[in-house]
Amino acid sequence: MVNGFDPATASNLTPESRKLVERRIALLGPAYRLFYKDPVEVARASGVLLYDSEGNEYLDAYNNVVSVGHCHPKVVDAITKQAQTICTHTRYIQKGILDYAEQLLATFDGPARHAMFTCTGSEANDLAVRMAKHHTGNQGIIITDEAYHGNSELSAGFSPSLGPYSPLGTFVRRVPAPDSYRIAPENMGQWMAEKVSEQIVDLQRRGAGVACFIADSMFSSDGIFSHPTNLLQPVVDVIHKAGGIYIADEVQSGFGRSGEKLWGYQRHGITPDIITMGKPMGNGYPVAAAVMLPEIVEKFGRDNRYFNTFGGNTVAMAAAQAVLNVIKDEQLVENSLKVGKMLREGFEALAKKYQGIGDVRGSGLYIGVEMVKDRSTKEPDAAAAAAVVNGLRARRVLISATGAAANTLKIRPPLVFSAAHADRLLTEADAVFATL
Repeated sequence: MVNGFDPATASNLTPESRKLVERRIALLGPAYRLFYKDPVEVARASGVLLYDSEGNEYLDAYNNVVSVGHCHPKVVDAITKQAQTICTHTRYIQKGILDYAEQLLATFDGPARHAMFTCTGSEANDLAVRMAKHHTGNQGIIITDEAYHGNSELSAGFSPSLGPYSPLGTFVRRVPAPDSYRIAPENMGQWMAEKVSEQIVDLQRRGAGVACFIADSMFSSDGIFSHPTNLLQPVVDVIHKAGGIYIADEVQSGFGRSGEKLWGYQRHGITPDIITMGKPMGNGYPVAAAVMLPEIVEKFGRDNRYFNTFGGNTVAMAAAQAVLNVIKDEQLVENSLKVGKMLREGFEALAKKYQGIGDVRGSGLYIGVEMVKDRSTKEPDAAAAAAVVNGLRARRVLISATGAAANTLKIRPPLVFSAAHADRLLTEADAVFATL
């Protein structure tokens, strides 16, 4: 795992941390992973700050799950009040889910849509692909090389970033990520469409056909590629021509993350057939959704009954409603654009000082800083990226890394990240780069 803790090095930890890690392994087993060479213990949080049990403060520049900040009082209040009133499922008439769905659907441009609620982004993507297969009668799924879309059996099967020992589905096909650092942006959309077309031909030859292409429009696990913004329409066109549908996975790039639009796909000017969302939707409370065109759910709904005991429950809807309200009331999309620009400009200034920084990219509060061994060859430098991530952790600033080569710094703070927080991150990053 990128930025993963190696349990074999537990002897290097403090006695208390070693005790907790050993206890964790004994109780939870080996499949769970911890971040950082020296794992972080957290006891409480507020806004963009985390605290360990000794009261040490950490600047959180990584967690998008708490999109409007840790323990936002309006979200906490909404969850508390609803939990004190009633928590039940969608087989009863409820106003809350209807009010939220109405407001959520109004944020999507283009044709009218329906909303279906789940607990997680994995469930949302699982449901979306099931619908795609049912609607098209085809089996093929096309993704980018290092995509991550979930950890259910189906969604893990089209999430190659889970690693080589996590099997991909029989009819899953991969295309290269739109690496804007190494591929000229001119005609990149046509290039990507051609790569998708090649996989469509293979799927058709094997009798599977193509059900869908699914992508996160920021290509988060591939290394964070935000530009150009005209590359997805050609992909939509070839997918539709082959009888498939386009799924926009907005789990990481939605809810104002890009700063330019509420939804990441909107930066590309496309109209997806299905849009999925998750993590940031409830600010840590498990709520997610798939939003689709009526014709896609019509046959699925006729042939299948869908029920999710906790998906769309009254407390989940209260949390989601509070988050949507906070994003609007506190102008967090605008804040994402403004502070994100400051961060990118700050890292671009650092790139002039430090040759190991090969590329700075991103949009809003989603930034990738690619580390390389040589700018002329653009050879990835995973060791340098790990050193920066762990160097910042030692200074109590938390980021991570991403990409096929694990050499891109992944900076993705809560949307309430301020100019002062950005300055602290850049100051500490400067100090760490100076040590490489």
